[in-house]
Amino acid sequence: MATVIKQPSVIEAAGNKPKIIKEFIGKVNSNTDSLSIAKMESPSGWVEPGQTPDFDEYTLVLKGMLRISTKNGVYDVNAGEAIITHKGEWVQYSTPGTEGAEYIAVCLPAFSMNTVNRDK
Repeated sequence: MATVIKQPSVIEAAGNKPKIIKEFIGKVNSNTDSLSIAKMESPSGWVEPGQTPDFDEYTLVLKGMLRISTKNGVYDVNAGEAIITHKGEWVQYSTPGTEGAEYIAVCLPAFSMNTVNRDK
């Protein structure tokens, strides 16, 4: 049987500025453990703490530019582009551009506060 998701849950985001996380599918909104799908809206100048997650993250930028810093480099991902970050690798997300960014994040398995492993 199909499940229609009528609306997302808005989840509090980490970082230096308010960022909107709208989880459509995942542990919070649909009680789904296998993956999560969320739309992110982050303002210009937003940066979150680094993390070493226990999930892969597939990110599609819809608007603006998302900066992803890893131990191996810094990647500026623009609207219409995507990036995959892998579980167990340190990563930090930010939106230094003047327009911030809107993007879709898919985490496999689903994002959770217990598996994101943020820097202290």
